[in-house]
Amino acid sequence: MTTTTDDPTSGLPGRPPVVDLATWQTARDELLVREKAHTREGDAIAAARRRLPMVELDGTVEVVGPDGPVPFLDLFQGRDELVVYKHMWHDGAPHQGQCEGCTTQPWYSVRDVEALVGGAMGYLTCFLRDGDRVFLTYSTTGRGNEPVNGSLGLLDMTPYGRREAWENNPEGWPEAPQADSPVGGHGSPICWYWRSDADGNATWGPTSRPVPQWTRPGATPVETLGRHGHHH
Repeated sequence: MTTTTDDPTSGLPGRPPVVDLATWQTARDELLVREKAHTREGDAIAAARRRLPMVELDGTVEVVGPDGPVPFLDLFQGRDELVVYKHMWHDGAPHQGQCEGCTTQPWYSVRDVEALVGGAMGYLTCFLRDGDRVFLTYSTTGRGNEPVNGSLGLLDMTPYGRREAWENNPEGWPEAPQADSPVGGHGSPICWYWRSDADGNATWGPTSRPVPQWTRPGATPVETLGRHGHHH
């Protein structure tokens, strides 16, 4: 039997209409045209990004790493390009008290360092090295940081998407859970920082972890990372 969108018994509340494979393929092919245009526009934007002018900065400016102050130039480790993300750091808290997503890479303190090197919190910044000369080439923030989190792109492929408050969803779509968080306060709609406790309750705190981790049977919160109680 062929199921069509005109059959009221086949629909699921708050879900897309149920259709046969051929009807789905037609709709999918129509969307593919737009997706390809989006990809090509992204390629064109990337090409323009590679042609942005550069700003030279002082590569001898020192940042503080685990072994003390080092020239910014050293962060390239002999390579030609460097991508930096400036994240928050809670003074006095050990590694397990920091944001897991921000502290998984080698990090350096840029406190009180000049703006071109330090930049503002939440920015992704790209640099180019030519010998001993260093250049700022690109900087972005907000949703421009999304390439670092590949799960966002995967969620955009799903029927429910990210379940963020700003998304344009069909009528009757399940509402996003509310979460208590330091970012949005009490009862805020979840966002890219959506976290839950072991029981799946949206929350942000010592018992919470990024939601995808809870799909692993037996996963439990990490209590310590690295040397217990050690922090910079």
